[in-house]
Amino acid sequence: MMYSWIKAFHIASVMTWIGGMLIMALALQVAQRSVLERSSEARLLQAVRRWDQRVTSPALGLAWILGIALVYFGQWHAAGWLIVKLVFVLMLSALHGMQSAHLRRLADAPELATSALLKNSGLLTLVAVVVIAVMVVLKPF
Repeated sequence: MMYSWIKAFHIASVMTWIGGMLIMALALQVAQRSVLERSSEARLLQAVRRWDQRVTSPALGLAWILGIALVYFGQWHAAGWLIVKLVFVLMLSALHGMQSAHLRRLADAPELATSALLKNSGLLTLVAVVVIAVMVVLKPF
């Protein structure tokens, strides 16, 4: 029963984390295109940064803690699919850090160019989520 509770909260925290990453990807696209006037853009970026600090980043930490608990209780230590999943989760964690750092830098230098990696961070996030879902559900190896 405890495993099911941990799994439920793990899924909820992952959904919150990924949702936050997609919001940051969208904010980076808006900032790069300069669609909004600077004052509106600055308020948007500030709101996204606050959301990241208060919701997305804590959800990332909780997802890791609960995920490690699931590995322990489910005894998945040596599973091949888990290794692939962890590689993609590590890449998502790094991408989240890059998004957060770039949003923080944009507050000081709004004209700062966004890298191609960050411009495509929404798509990369979705691709990683699909790979992770396939690994978890199908456990192909």
